[in-house]
Amino acid sequence: MAVLVALPCAPAAASDFSEPWKKPDRALVVDAYEYNAIDWEELVTDKRVVGFIGKASDGLSPPYSCTGNETEVRLCKALWKRHAVARELYQTRRSIARALGLKWGAYHLARPGNPIDQANNFIDFAEPGPDDLLAIDIEDNDPEKWMSLEDAEEFARHVQRRVGRFPVLYTNGSTARHIAENRDKYPLLSRLPLWYARYKPEIGIHFPKGNWQTYTLWQFAAQANCNAKSCPYRVPGTPIDIDVNVASMSTDELRKAWPFGALVDVPVELIASVPVPISRESALAGEVTLAYASVELAAPLAALENALHAKGQPEPEQPEEPPAQVAAAEPVTAELITISEKSFFRRIGAYFAALRQTVVAWALGQQELPAVIDPTMTGAIPSKVDRP
Repeated sequence: MAVLVALPCAPAAASDFSEPWKKPDRALVVDAYEYNAIDWEELVTDKRVVGFIGKASDGLSPPYSCTGNETEVRLCKALWKRHAVARELYQTRRSIARALGLKWGAYHLARPGNPIDQANNFIDFAEPGPDDLLAIDIEDNDPEKWMSLEDAEEFARHVQRRVGRFPVLYTNGSTARHIAENRDKYPLLSRLPLWYARYKPEIGIHFPKGNWQTYTLWQFAAQANCNAKSCPYRVPGTPIDIDVNVASMSTDELRKAWPFGALVDVPVELIASVPVPISRESALAGEVTLAYASVELAAPLAALENALHAKGQPEPEQPEEPPAQVAAAEPVTAELITISEKSFFRRIGAYFAALRQTVVAWALGQQELPAVIDPTMTGAIPSKVDRP
């Protein structure tokens, strides 16, 4: 199972929101599409450049067979030729970048269309290694031109299901703010590592803080604010329209954190604890101090549930049972507790919560121990408490 919980990022210092590329300890990453010419020997002379993210797939893959009239067939073949050339260039650049010691990443330009098919196209195109960064590029919050945010959630889920880690989210300031302000609606997008595109020297008052406390990457230089006369930062060996990104960390920290495959700012919420088992011999030998192990549930398991749940296949709504049936339902623990939550993970949470209450009641003498339970061994507690 992939790691789903990332340690919360520390809030960025003020300088990380104001021209951080001027700080010599901040790492840089270059990203490029097919038509950006790269002089690799020149590029790696800039020791602040740690990684290179190349464009991989674009929307859906071309159809596997070309049919239709002459014009349609010619267009189909041209798309396949472009697809093949782009993939060959991608693989060549990845080999060169890795040979030069650069971290590698791939992004998918998300278009309208089936998000599952697009995720499969991306993974099949990029053939990601275990240390390759993956990213979904949502250019704007316009489902007529780009993948909708709802579909982007499913795209991210499917990438995690196939690869075992989540993609980074690339998007502009207004879309990032919309996601942050509606993080309950987009519980997965709002917790993907953020690759933030904004071409201003300062972003402190604009940064969309919600679940994000800082950016993972900030695309600060591009064709939008670079020309032959001026540019916030020029990477040697690249054209003036190259995209340049700054990280909110040093070069060593970025190498260690790459490829950012976990969700950000998922707090550890301890909702239950269970006694650590001890042997009968230790318990009978003398005084023993009981230790309790915490059980993580809420946000991490909610994230797991969210990652594995495919939209379009919701769990069927269950009709509410009439009161007579509820009264006759079997209890889950020694106390009469009816778990009505549909979610498997909520059932786990309810079970541990009930177990904790029962153990505490036993310790305080508020409830008599069942005969099968040895108070000196938590291992004697059966998985299912005897039911009356």
